[in-house]
Amino acid sequence: MFDNLSEKLQRVFKSLRGEGKLSAENMEAALREIRMALLEADVNFKVVKELIDHIRDKALGQEVMTALSPAEQVIKIVRDELIETLGRDAARFKFASQPPTVILMAGLQGSGKTTTSGKLAHWLQKGGHRPLLVSVDVYRPAAREQLKVVAQAIRANLYEGEAGESSTAAVERLAMLARKEAVNTGCDVLIVDTAGRLHIDEQLMREMQSLKQLLNPQEILFVADSMTGQDAVNSAKEFHDRLSLTGVVLTKMDGDARGGAALSIRRVTGAPIKFIGTGEKYDALEPFHPDRIVSRILGMGDILSLIERAEATLDKKKSAEFAARALSGDGFSLEDFRDQLRQVKKLGSLQNIMGHLPRIGPFANLQQAAGKVDEKQLVRVEAIINSMTGYERAHHEAINGSRRKRIARGSGTSIQEVNNLLRQYAQMRKMFKSMSKSGFMNKRLAGIKLPGM
Repeated sequence: MFDNLSEKLQRVFKSLRGEGKLSAENMEAALREIRMALLEADVNFKVVKELIDHIRDKALGQEVMTALSPAEQVIKIVRDELIETLGRDAARFKFASQPPTVILMAGLQGSGKTTTSGKLAHWLQKGGHRPLLVSVDVYRPAAREQLKVVAQAIRANLYEGEAGESSTAAVERLAMLARKEAVNTGCDVLIVDTAGRLHIDEQLMREMQSLKQLLNPQEILFVADSMTGQDAVNSAKEFHDRLSLTGVVLTKMDGDARGGAALSIRRVTGAPIKFIGTGEKYDALEPFHPDRIVSRILGMGDILSLIERAEATLDKKKSAEFAARALSGDGFSLEDFRDQLRQVKKLGSLQNIMGHLPRIGPFANLQQAAGKVDEKQLVRVEAIINSMTGYERAHHEAINGSRRKRIARGSGTSIQEVNNLLRQYAQMRKMFKSMSKSGFMNKRLAGIKLPGM
């Protein structure tokens, strides 16, 4: 979502690097470009002004102007100021000393509150917790049914209860019964999905204040749709003024929003961003790390988050076995190739994966290349391999013309696609064999740093 902002900032830094010496004139020109890039990214204009003023004060100081690499110093200043804007440290999640921990989900209708409740429950389950979900939206029957579907999908506990009449009293009764149910069933976290509105109104706020007083929640999380830009920031500020939010969850961060909400909401509201939604699946919720997001904005990538995702989703044993076979003299089979494709798909879309890589050096053109990749092609490749017999997957050289026709018919693809897959697979085997012969595996295991790697 930060692609446009990142590209514009990269151009500014490139122009600074082209200057032999940093002066007040070319620095002011760079600051104008940075200001325009931030405003076009839908960052709050007050936040932009504050940011630019801080950058100017530091960038025009004697230490930077006389530095051997002033452009690099400016990049560091921009990075530090952006981190300061987003919050220097990742916000900690609060748990009650005496269970259950109560989490109150707030937000406008359509912001993704119910889905985020499910994602949060799934994240807590992975951390060894036992959450209980409850919807106190007594005004829309479909809202409670939606949470039931979500709870079933992630196999989380759900308290349905009887909604009764559509009133604040019914909401309060349902919330208290859910808390009692959490205690009786040994659930250590209660996630309360509240009612939303299309806009902020007095009834909604009074109801939220009543629930806060009744449940004394450890966390009041505002769910904001990052696609709505400044509207999300304004709504968050209204909720924070009335409820004293403990955190914000930004949804749809994998979309094509300009990123202004993420850069504005922390400074405007004072409430830290605790989580970001990075996809539609229930495991697509990540704790918010300001320094990592800033690294992505500045084109430096976010390798650490990618590694953490890989560790959480990939089968380490299968990956190790594949590496051993691939770098052995025998190579790897088409079945191994298919298994690795399935592993990669667990990480998310190729565009999302490439978005975590730096935009410099050998990775510079990967972002653009990933955008052109047809994700459905991976499905077709898997279908082709599935249409082969076990013998064919183990002995690709046995796949002759008639077998290729049969595989193409069985997978609903063309003979040309089958040929392309086999050719690419043969090239990969050849590459791995050459790496094996050059002693690559032994050098890596010995911890020797190879030139150019």
